[in-house]
Amino acid sequence: MVSETYQSKNVCVIGAGPSGLVVARELRKEGHKVVVLEQNHDIGGQWLYDPNVEGEDPLGRNPFLKVHSSIYESLRLMSPREVMGFTDFPFLSKKGRDMRRFPSHRELFLYLSDFCEWFGLRDLIRFNTRVEYVGPMNFGACSNDLRWVVRSKRRRVGKWWKKCMKQLLWPLAITLYLDCPALKVGMDTWKRKQMHSHIYRTPEPFSKEIVVIVGNSYSGQEISIELVKVAKEVHLSSKSLDITEGLSNSYPNMRTITFIHRYSYSFPFLDTKGTVVVDDNRVGPLYEHTFPPSLAPSLSLIGIPRKVDGIPKRYTHDIETLMIPKVRIMRKELCLSSVFNSFVNLDTFRDSWENDELLQEALQSPYFTQLEGVKQLDEDSL
Repeated sequence: MVSETYQSKNVCVIGAGPSGLVVARELRKEGHKVVVLEQNHDIGGQWLYDPNVEGEDPLGRNPFLKVHSSIYESLRLMSPREVMGFTDFPFLSKKGRDMRRFPSHRELFLYLSDFCEWFGLRDLIRFNTRVEYVGPMNFGACSNDLRWVVRSKRRRVGKWWKKCMKQLLWPLAITLYLDCPALKVGMDTWKRKQMHSHIYRTPEPFSKEIVVIVGNSYSGQEISIELVKVAKEVHLSSKSLDITEGLSNSYPNMRTITFIHRYSYSFPFLDTKGTVVVDDNRVGPLYEHTFPPSLAPSLSLIGIPRKVDGIPKRYTHDIETLMIPKVRIMRKELCLSSVFNSFVNLDTFRDSWENDELLQEALQSPYFTQLEGVKQLDEDSL
C-alpha cells in the first residue's frame, strides 16, 4: 500500500543483484512502479557465475566490463548461510542442493533465485539491457521534482542493438558497481602474462608456471591455495607482512613480496554534473552512504558499504564502521566466529563446527523459525 504522504512514482533500479532485488521489492511494496535494468541474462549480479572470460580485458581497463562476475569456479562462501540471507527470507538449506553451512557460490545464486520467484520480481526486470547513460533532465530543479533520462542498449543474439532506448523516470536506485583498477607500476615494461583476478576461474591454465598473486585478501589467499597444487611456484604479494596463521601453517614454503591492488567504485554511465564523485574510492557526498543530499530522494546509490575499518578515505564505506551496531548480535557473533576460525585454518574452517553452541542458539531464533512452513512445503514438493 502506498504511504499516505507519498505519491506512486516511476522508479528505475539499475542492477538485479542482491541489492537491486530487495530494493525493487521494497519499492513495489510501497506502491511505486518499478523497472529493473539488468545487463545479464539472469539475476544475481556478482553471483551469476560466468566461465567465459576470453573476451575480457585481462587487466580490466575497459570501463564497461564484458563479464560482470568475478566469481571463480571453486569459490565457497566465507560467511555461514545463517548470516547471508535477508532478514525476512532466511538462507535455508534445501534437500537436493548444497546443504553445507558454507555452500558454493551456486547455492547463493539459487537462494537469490528463490527470493526472486517467491516475491514475483522477474516481471519487473528487463534482462540483457545495459545502461549507457544516466543524467538529470531538469538539473537544478527541486530534488523532489527532478527527473532522469536513462539510455540503455539491449543485447540480441550475442550483439548489442545500436539503437538506444530512452526512458524518462523519476527516482533512480543504482546498485554497487565495481571497477578493476589497473596496476600503476611496471605494467608497461612487464611483457609476460598479466591478469586481474576478476577473470580467474580455474587453476589448470597455471600448471607448472611461476605465479605472483598481488593482494593478501581472502580471494588472494584462496586462489594461492588452489594454484600451489598445480603451479611450479606461487608468490603471494601483500602490503602487510602479516600472513594469516591458517595460510602459513598449510603452506609454509609460500614466499611473500610486497604489492597490492583492489576493486574501485565506478559509475561510468552516471552524469550528476559533478554532484557525486569518487575520490580515493570514497563515493560522496552521501547521507547514510546512500543518498546524495542535493539529489535525494530522486537518486540513491545502494549497496556501497563493504569490508571493514573506516580510515583513510577509501575505507569510508566499510561495513564494520557503519553497520555492526545495527546488526543483530547473533549474526555478528556467527560472522566473527567464522573469521577467527579462518585465521586458524583457512583451508578447512568451513567444515568445522567450533561455534556449534552458538549455531544451535541461532537456529532457535525467530529469524530462522519464521519460514518453517515454507521450508516444509519445499521439502514436501521434492
